[in-house]
Amino acid sequence: MNTKYYDLINQTFYFPQEEFTLNKDNLHFHGIDLMKLVEEYGTPLKFTYLPKISKNIKRAKTWFRNAMEKHDYDAKYFYCYCTKSSHFEFILNEALKNNIHIETSSAFDINIVENLIAEGKINKNTFVICNGFKRDQYIDNIARLINNGHKNTIPIIDNYEELDLLQEKIKSKIKIGIRIAAEEEPKFEFYTSRLGIGYKNILPFYRKQIQENKKLELKMLHFFINTGIRDTAYYWNELLKCMKVYIALKKECPTLDSLNIGGGFPIKNSLAFEYDYQYMIDEILNQIKIACDEAEIDVPNIFTEFGSFTVGESGGAVYEVLYQKQQNDREYWNMIDSSFITTLPDTWAINKRFVMLAVNRWNDTYERVLLGGMTCDSDDYYNSEQHMNAVYLPKYNKEKPLYIGFFNTGAYQETIGGFGGLHHCLIPQPKHILIDRDKNGILATEIFSEQQNAEDVLNILGYNKNK
Repeated sequence: MNTKYYDLINQTFYFPQEEFTLNKDNLHFHGIDLMKLVEEYGTPLKFTYLPKISKNIKRAKTWFRNAMEKHDYDAKYFYCYCTKSSHFEFILNEALKNNIHIETSSAFDINIVENLIAEGKINKNTFVICNGFKRDQYIDNIARLINNGHKNTIPIIDNYEELDLLQEKIKSKIKIGIRIAAEEEPKFEFYTSRLGIGYKNILPFYRKQIQENKKLELKMLHFFINTGIRDTAYYWNELLKCMKVYIALKKECPTLDSLNIGGGFPIKNSLAFEYDYQYMIDEILNQIKIACDEAEIDVPNIFTEFGSFTVGESGGAVYEVLYQKQQNDREYWNMIDSSFITTLPDTWAINKRFVMLAVNRWNDTYERVLLGGMTCDSDDYYNSEQHMNAVYLPKYNKEKPLYIGFFNTGAYQETIGGFGGLHHCLIPQPKHILIDRDKNGILATEIFSEQQNAEDVLNILGYNKNK
């Protein structure tokens, strides 16, 4: 009988896969021996595999280049990194090796950009696309960046008032974009995105506040769908509506030359994940070109703002199963040495699923379990996989420690979980290590941050202020 954990995975998926291989009964991720990491650094453990960031950027650039050649698309492509996915310096350092651009979301992003400029990692040719709802500090920072000479900074107008606020602060001519407030899918709780300006209002807005204003230069129309870039009737319908707005604007605004299609590339959340990236890019550019050719206008430059796609698949977390509790005749709870709420908050907040696999003991028999975190919160659990309504792992044996890994967790989890701060039930933040390869392909690891200790937490809470 096929009763081993390896048999379960092998008969359910194509295995091994590009990033997942097996050495005897231990899992490797991108050639990284995860049990060696555990032996060296312990658990709970978070890690970032830096080469995956560059690899995904290069993949996307290749897909767009291929599509532009295929469709004779006579314009340029600009890859922007959406910083809110992960603001860490080690992420930006790796991403900026690939001649990319930056998309910002709030005031402090601009301080990061200024730091990168001062260190020579960003130059005058780097576009800084400023999204988000803008108030005093964000406006001031954008203005300072432009006034100090970074002319490729493009604020994306989210609401009517922002134009006046920007013009009050910025001395020179301002390149701007306008964000479309896309209509959401019918199942959504609301009809229109809170971000941007409605389809029907954009052309009147341009005519009234931009067209005759010598200080403003409209360069970009920004289009983003909350549910991401998917091959659905809804996505294609919204893209065509966007193109109607772009064409109408372009016919009245000769400076308009770029379309920003935002982010939204999905990342692998299961071993059964399938997505034809090249097809989607081919079809997006084909639809844009058809619309522009019919309207007899030039095709726009294309900007993207991939965040999760850039960093998501670089991250992982490894936990130890500390104990098993049998709560009734069929429910077994495997308790991990950390918390899902604090270390993988999307599993709790939006029921997100990541690739989850045993790290060791693949040749042992398996069982169905529930995974529980250490907090005293009933919602601190993980109970199903993307492909099935269950979690299966090698059988618990207190004499044989079991380690489990969650993969492709590199986007948003640290910032949403509150890196360096307080966590639910004061569960400490795990140790975080960086993994890279040298020019010869040899793996190297370094500690980015140690696991929180009691002193760290008491300092935040104010207990040590008089010491």
